[in-house]
Amino acid sequence: MQDRPAYLRIAGELREQIRRGDYPPGSRLPTLARLCQTHGVSEIVVRQAVALLRGEGLVETRRGGGTVVRVRPAARRLAMSRYRNDPPAAAPATSFTRDQRIGWNEYRLDKTFTRVRADPHLASLFELPAGTELLRRRFVFHSRGEPQQISVSYLPWSLVEGTPVADPAREPWPGGTPAQLASLGRPVTRVEESVQARMPTPEEVETLRITAGVPVLTITRRMFSGDRPYEVCRDIVIPADRVTLDYSIDL
Repeated sequence: MQDRPAYLRIAGELREQIRRGDYPPGSRLPTLARLCQTHGVSEIVVRQAVALLRGEGLVETRRGGGTVVRVRPAARRLAMSRYRNDPPAAAPATSFTRDQRIGWNEYRLDKTFTRVRADPHLASLFELPAGTELLRRRFVFHSRGEPQQISVSYLPWSLVEGTPVADPAREPWPGGTPAQLASLGRPVTRVEESVQARMPTPEEVETLRITAGVPVLTITRRMFSGDRPYEVCRDIVIPADRVTLDYSIDL
C-alpha cells in the first residue's frame, strides 16, 4: 500500500492541530517557508495542503496577512421552541435576535418588497391556484453589522393589501412574522420547516460573505393559522458554519 500523498498528510496534521486548539481561531499558520522546512517538501505541496483546508472552510488566506484560522461564530436555532408564543418581551425581539443573542440596536434588516404571482411550486405550498397575487419580501439579516442570513418570504396579497405589514418602512417588526400574522387576525398555530444543504450561489457568496468551500442550509418554511398556510418562506439561507440546528423530540 502506497503512502498517502504528502499534501494530504500535511493537511491532516494541520487540521488536527486546528481542532486541538494549537492554532486557535484568528491565529496564523506557519509561513509557507516554515512548513516546507518542517515537512521537507516543496512549496507546491504545501500550497496544495493549505488549499485543501481552505476548501473545507478551516482557514482563509489574506493578502499580506498569511493563512489564518477562520473565526466560526455559531448562532443556535432552537428549532422546536423558536416560534412558541412566549409572553411579550421587555425589549423588542424576533427569533433572529434571540438566535444571535443580540439587542434590537445590534440588528439590521435590508428589505425589498414586490408584488408577484405564485408560480406552480409556490401555489402548491400555499394550497392556492397558480397565479395568485403574493407579496414577496426579500430580507438580508445583519447581526452587529455582519450579514448572517437571507430569507425570501411570501404572504397572500389579499391578506396584506393596505395594511402596515405590506409597508417595508415598518420593518423590522418586533415579534417578526408571527406577530404580523397575529395583527392580521391569523395567529400562527403550526410551523413546518424543511431543511436541505447545497453550495451557495454567487449572489449568496457575495451577500453573506461566505468563505470558499462552505455550503449553506436552506430552510423552506410554512406558517399556518388553523389548517391553512398564510406565509411561505422559500427559502431561508444560512451559511452552514454559522448555525447549529437543535432538535428535542419527546417520545
